[in-house]
Amino acid sequence: MTALPSPPPDSAAELPVRVPLVTQPKSILGSLRAARRNVLSIIPEIATRQPMVSGQTGIRWHMVMDPGAIRHVLLEHLEDYPKSQVTKSLLRPAIGDSLFIAEGAHWRWQRRAAAPVFSPRNIANLAPVMTAAAARTADRIAAAGPGPVDMAAEMVRATFDVISSVTFSGDGGFDRAALHRAIDGYIDATARVSLFDILGLPDWIPRPGRVFAGPALKQMKATADSAIEDRRAHGPSAVPDLLDLLLAGVDPETRRQMNTAELRDNLLTFIVAGHETTALALAWSLYLCASAPHEQDRAAEEARAQLGDRAATAADIEHLPLTRRIIDEALRLYPPAAFVSRTALRADRLCDREIRPGDTVMLPIYALHRHQMLWEAPDAFRPGRFADRKAIDRYAYLPFGDGPRICIGASFALQEAVIILATLLARFRFQSVPERAPEPVMILTLRPQGGVWLNATPRS
Repeated sequence: MTALPSPPPDSAAELPVRVPLVTQPKSILGSLRAARRNVLSIIPEIATRQPMVSGQTGIRWHMVMDPGAIRHVLLEHLEDYPKSQVTKSLLRPAIGDSLFIAEGAHWRWQRRAAAPVFSPRNIANLAPVMTAAAARTADRIAAAGPGPVDMAAEMVRATFDVISSVTFSGDGGFDRAALHRAIDGYIDATARVSLFDILGLPDWIPRPGRVFAGPALKQMKATADSAIEDRRAHGPSAVPDLLDLLLAGVDPETRRQMNTAELRDNLLTFIVAGHETTALALAWSLYLCASAPHEQDRAAEEARAQLGDRAATAADIEHLPLTRRIIDEALRLYPPAAFVSRTALRADRLCDREIRPGDTVMLPIYALHRHQMLWEAPDAFRPGRFADRKAIDRYAYLPFGDGPRICIGASFALQEAVIILATLLARFRFQSVPERAPEPVMILTLRPQGGVWLNATPRS
């Protein structure tokens, strides 16, 4: 790492909300209490100034912020650093050994089979669904009239509308609301870290908070299974959607196709990851725009010049660079997957420090994105820093991960985010509600606790 020159300090009043990081060591119980409320609150403040921080709380752990070491973990020695047991314990009951959880050969064949689903052509074909959802969202905000609107809730509604439409487009009787409630119920019941996780106890010992997630889990899987079997019985949609493409997917090397359980687990993965993470990027983008009127007005002028009063389409995206930079900067300051955890399988060295088999290697993306040796004014909202992407170290900015396991839906998410954000910025001026500032809290994803309440005034 090379230290950057110190920029002029930003006024504390101008800095967007951030997580207060730890300045004193915590006990095991203190770490557990902090992690159950907000996973990011266990990150030591020194992690924004050092390439690596290590410790022990029942298990040996290392937080890695050095881009070269992160490249080593995510790309060069991927097989030596599988996802941690804590991650698998949280998510395997819901999404099985899907792309997000699977390792080795089982992951590789699924990735090859699913890759064509997210080809540029297929993503572009799904853009009209995003445009329609953006228009409906703008209409709802306009109909709400004067007064604060929770944009976090609106963005969740918009992105779930998109993902359910592009996943189950031909299933008019599909109960989208029931699936959404089941997903939220499961996450609320299971996502918090257990003391057993902190102590490194084996996965077969039940975690108390996860025992009660059974009904939501059962409903979630039954709904997806029913939709899959119904599609098999009635054939593909007029315009192939994600489910059609997955049903048709074949691993070109093994000729293997997904069975119903594998289809269901991957569908649920795409539904969960494909709506909440994009909703969060949009909610935080709107919050940041409201806190920086100059940046908002520049992006709004660009959007209005391109769109007029219509909703954005895929063809507009290349003409909306300021909108894209706002989203990139929101993903830097508030990455949805703000904390990644791996388990070392073999002895290794990172930043010239010993890594033993069984050690937990954490990539605190939140700290990486605010590292003082990698970013100027790291806590400030400055979309212009993304004007030259080549100037940014690839492994210093990881909103979608990287290496072979980079998020398969990254292009889908970015297309959707630009379409929705540009549509909204062209139609409304967003203003903060000072007494209702959101709090960044990570349980499974980095959410704005309390919502993102903004006033939305129609632009003349």
